[in-house]
Amino acid sequence: MSSVMTFCCDDIAGESDAIKDVLNTVRKVSRSDASVLITGESGTGKELVARAIHSNSHRSREPMIVINCGAIPGELLESELFGHEKGAFTGAHRSRTGRFELAHKGTVFLDEIGDMSPDLQVKLLRALQERKIERVGGVTSTDIDIRIISATNKDLPVAISEGIFREDLFYRLNVIPLHVPPLRKRITDLPLLIAHFQNKIQSRSHGDCRKEYSDDVITALSSYVWPGNIRELENLVERLSVMVEGDVVDIVDLPSHITSQSDPFDMASAAAVLEKGIGFNDAVEAYQKALIVHALEQTDWVKARAAEMLKMNRTTLVEKIKKMNIEQEEEILF
Repeated sequence: MSSVMTFCCDDIAGESDAIKDVLNTVRKVSRSDASVLITGESGTGKELVARAIHSNSHRSREPMIVINCGAIPGELLESELFGHEKGAFTGAHRSRTGRFELAHKGTVFLDEIGDMSPDLQVKLLRALQERKIERVGGVTSTDIDIRIISATNKDLPVAISEGIFREDLFYRLNVIPLHVPPLRKRITDLPLLIAHFQNKIQSRSHGDCRKEYSDDVITALSSYVWPGNIRELENLVERLSVMVEGDVVDIVDLPSHITSQSDPFDMASAAAVLEKGIGFNDAVEAYQKALIVHALEQTDWVKARAAEMLKMNRTTLVEKIKKMNIEQEEEILF
């Protein structure tokens, strides 16, 4: 008899064909130890998919260790993955067990794998091939029994062609590819997702904060392109549950960027800018500032995530924030 428990994906809401395809793949790959590469835009729920694979596998009783390769500086990531011995480098006052050792018999989820440095990619490839790791500053190897699930919102084949991601590592990670669709490709799931997030909020609050969404609101939300995907929707549902005092969310309760025309570059908007006598450079800067503030608000002012949403480098975003004097309390009117 199989040791895998009954398939369960309660944390992933939706009934669209797009999400059914994802869950069907999750069900199949959970039975194996094959490496999975999850792709998709920022905020689509790639980590939730990884957790569903782990929780439905025979490794579910062991830990799933999450490592955000984009959030840990390159010089520290090797130590995080493999551990280090005392005195291996300045500040290494004691030995430390790495995440791979901690995940023995379980799963390692390498999020934002596309941000890993080329040098560390070589060491990761060797560890996956040999199923052994060596701590930084160590001289002995340790056997590891782990399943690797990785995720990225980057186009790794393009990164390979640009020489910033190893092709051999890509094939090692991409045994089973799994693409998570953006919210705009599964918009029929919107009512179910709203109900799912309201249930989550309800479970951790003391009062009844559940709201009914009017038909006009559902229409407006269905027409919106959702650059922040599921994460943006969850943030909006929580905001509305707090800010709307009545039982019904109406169109006036939605942020203006959702209720305005879906195409931000339409001719009517351009005409309005010219009619106000705003110069080209000022209009471009104001629009950039509005975009940046919106991305920051949707990502709780986490600059790395906002940069992903804006599809720009984090350093570029930080420079623009400083140049435009953007602060968290600031309110932008455009």
